[in-house]
Amino acid sequence: MAQEQAKFWRDSALSNLEMLSATYITHSFGRHTHDGFTIGVIEAGVEAFTYQGSYYVAPASSIVIIHPGEVHTGHAGIPDGWKYRVLYPDVKLLQTAFTEVRENGQTIPFFPQPVIQDASLATQLRQFHIACETSASQLEKESRLLWTLAQLVTRYAESRPLCKPVGCEHNRVQCVKQYLDDNYAETISLEHLAKIVSLKPLRLLRAFLQEVGLPPHAYLVQLRVNRAKAMLAMGIPISQVASDTGFTDQSHLHRHFKRLVGVTPGQYVSRCCNNNHNQTMVKKLCLPIG
Repeated sequence: MAQEQAKFWRDSALSNLEMLSATYITHSFGRHTHDGFTIGVIEAGVEAFTYQGSYYVAPASSIVIIHPGEVHTGHAGIPDGWKYRVLYPDVKLLQTAFTEVRENGQTIPFFPQPVIQDASLATQLRQFHIACETSASQLEKESRLLWTLAQLVTRYAESRPLCKPVGCEHNRVQCVKQYLDDNYAETISLEHLAKIVSLKPLRLLRAFLQEVGLPPHAYLVQLRVNRAKAMLAMGIPISQVASDTGFTDQSHLHRHFKRLVGVTPGQYVSRCCNNNHNQTMVKKLCLPIG
């Protein structure tokens, strides 16, 4: 049986965005408010709450949105409770996402439905939250957050802005690719990449994805893994490779290396060593006698 647990933290790479990952069974939130938005994704179970004079039930894979300053509660909707991930963005962050989509104006989005059933968007929100918890790169966290919030406002805000079509941004995308190629081991922000090519961050994300097939953060991870492979084949220690290629630590390298290469760094090194040993033996056998 699941036990109650909660983990709260702030992400310094995202202007100290507050985040919560929790499982609640008997815990009940009394009437309260938040200064900013509350955006949660239900991972399992059911949460029930009162909000704006009505009673709501949020099952697994649903998204819950509470506006700033609005009184609400929260408790288990079934005996087994609920498990969820929550972020508490301030008003400015949602305003920025709305503006990025419209590419003009300053508007705070309003969401008429506090419970949203959208499995794909719930998955995006959950993936962003997990990325923050597992020490992903700054570029990845910024990209996932902006992309997810932009999807939220274009699909479910009362005034839904339409994204302008992405035009021909080939030269700018190539410029960003070159920058990532040259600086793959550095800490890179989405804002910095956007400034390099004079594009809004969301537009850069969309243009890069359209042309490359990957968002900038995924392209950067691929660069780092490829460089790590080359360094490992040269016999450089795994811990040093992780540091020199921009990964947070050895486990961070391990996770992405296994995902993209299919084996762990250690397994890759072992195979490289075996191949080098076999090649040495072949050379010795081929040496002339006498």
